[in-house]
Amino acid sequence: MNAYDVTHIPEGYTSVLDLQETERAIKFVKDTFERELAEALTLMRVSAPLFVKAESGLNDNLSGVERPVGFDVKETGENLEIVQSLAKWKRQALARYQIPVHCGLYTDMNAIRRDEDTDEIHSLYVDQWDWEKVITASDRNEAYLRKSVTAIYGAIVKTFTAVEEKYPILPCFLPKEITFVTAQELENAYPELTPEQRENAHAKKHGAIFVMQIGGNLASGKPHGNRAPDYDDWSLNGDIIVYYPLLDRAVELSSMGIRVDADALKKQCELSGKTHMLALPFQKALLNNEYPLTMGGGVGQSRLCLLMLNKAHIGEVQSSVWPEEMVSLCAKKGVILL
Repeated sequence: MNAYDVTHIPEGYTSVLDLQETERAIKFVKDTFERELAEALTLMRVSAPLFVKAESGLNDNLSGVERPVGFDVKETGENLEIVQSLAKWKRQALARYQIPVHCGLYTDMNAIRRDEDTDEIHSLYVDQWDWEKVITASDRNEAYLRKSVTAIYGAIVKTFTAVEEKYPILPCFLPKEITFVTAQELENAYPELTPEQRENAHAKKHGAIFVMQIGGNLASGKPHGNRAPDYDDWSLNGDIIVYYPLLDRAVELSSMGIRVDADALKKQCELSGKTHMLALPFQKALLNNEYPLTMGGGVGQSRLCLLMLNKAHIGEVQSSVWPEEMVSLCAKKGVILL
């Protein structure tokens, strides 16, 4: 099935903001949330790469099957890859910047994900705030994870409240608190549903959820979702997901977690049959404890704007490339893609 076949634009949809108002509102959302996130987690802004050396092991492998966009350099002959996220680069950067414990960094991350199936919330172009902070061994627990998630969700709600104050026609529909649930608890509660359907059902019930412990196999023998073995600790990670009334679906806003230490890295590479990754420079440095213990994640910029500006398609808040059939469908339904 092609992406444009599943794009759902509500009947009678009309954007409440025109093009110029939309662009101004996008900047307001991004400026406001960037400030709230930095304050909530004690982060400083840094510059980040658009591409890294292919052999460095720094590129994020995501679920392990996505193909990075790469190119060769005329001057040196080296092969470079456009980043898919900065999960590993940030940990290296924390060491380079000598960031103290319980402080961190964030950056504007722009990526290309060539294998993404595009629809109303998925694009080939990804923009997010990537963040990472230094923690201690005693912080590597669920309580610290929950505390951090609550802080990030609080920044999201504060931003949405500020949007509502500036644009009363865009009311905040998010609950004040986020609900925590493990992937196994979701499977137990909705055994007949797929992982995505479980998220939809639970998010619709609670408004905002954090699904924990993603990556390892559940009781069914299948994982809730695929995760690369060399950045998040699968027992201490998760996704912030909210229910979006306009599209009647769950929308993931953030994937995050406490990062692997040497033991978790070796264990997860063995479980996933990817021990060859342990020979890469970044992974070898982790095994040698050359980088600090950290936690981190990413928060989708366009997805936040999509929700807070009450848009029906992510192409209304970011400029990307879409299938011609999708462009035609959106035009017929009054959706103006940037």
